[in-house]
Amino acid sequence: MNFDPTTGKMASSSCVFGVLGKSGDYFAVLGVLFVSYFGLKVALTFIRFIRSLAHGGLASLINKPGTWAVVTGCTDGIGKAYAEQIAKLGLNIVLISRTESKLNAVASDIESKYKVKTMIIQADFTNGTDIYPNIRTKLQGMDISVLVNNVGLSYDYPEFFLQITDREKKCMDLIHVNVTSVAMMTSIVLPGMVERRHGVVLNISSASGKRPTPLLTVYSACKAFVSFFSDCLQTEYGSSGITIQCVMPFFVATNMSKIRKTSLFVPSASTYVQSALQTVGLEQETYGYFPHKLMGFGMEWLPKWLIVLQGMKGMLAASAKAKRRQQEKKE
Repeated sequence: MNFDPTTGKMASSSCVFGVLGKSGDYFAVLGVLFVSYFGLKVALTFIRFIRSLAHGGLASLINKPGTWAVVTGCTDGIGKAYAEQIAKLGLNIVLISRTESKLNAVASDIESKYKVKTMIIQADFTNGTDIYPNIRTKLQGMDISVLVNNVGLSYDYPEFFLQITDREKKCMDLIHVNVTSVAMMTSIVLPGMVERRHGVVLNISSASGKRPTPLLTVYSACKAFVSFFSDCLQTEYGSSGITIQCVMPFFVATNMSKIRKTSLFVPSASTYVQSALQTVGLEQETYGYFPHKLMGFGMEWLPKWLIVLQGMKGMLAASAKAKRRQQEKKE
């Protein structure tokens, strides 16, 4: 393909342009525009990353040290890392999770390291709405600056919907932990934030909520709810001094992901959260970690059918591997 300086157009000497004729010029222009737009998006992603390094993140939005942060699902992984990183900023921490012994251990560790107060609330989020009157009573009257809706539940391993063991109970557990918890905890904490005209709500979703993930169907759908819920609430309450962010990690090395080894694209929970906190107040919806942003950028640009197909292949492989391990244990 050559450029003709006399006409200012691309010469249609190639076989492709020979077939397309003059319309080939329009395709060339569209191609240039597409590549330019793609390059611009990549550049903006990199610029946002650089800005996040200089941006104060959550620390810049906390103007009342000594107030409280509430973190659900806080005894392991991402939730524990959020509790620790926020305590480091000087906020007292309310820890809400299922296992009391783990709660006590995390609370003791945080008080010792960061010299802040802690309070624990034992709650099993699979129990639906029964747990929230107690949580509401315990939090009543507290000056809460930050709410981290982190508690999450996924599949034991990827599986077709109709083949999920104890399917209907599992579905309700997934909905109660991943959806009901976000709506109810926000309902409990947000009124005080609006009254004080200050507060930050961090809703931990997943990249699987950005595109459908077959064989994790209910989990993926629940995480999509978190994304829409966060977006709508920010529109409703942003003018009231409230910052609501949806965080969408890809794989992080945690007990939930069953990944132990870290890498550039699979960070530790601590590394991930430290990065994600820098985006608070800068990005309303974030992948939280620069390599994940690159992955998310690629996912958003590729056709949906291709993403779903590749996801299906990956989940089938993971499912087969998990079932082999189960069989080996039985033998």
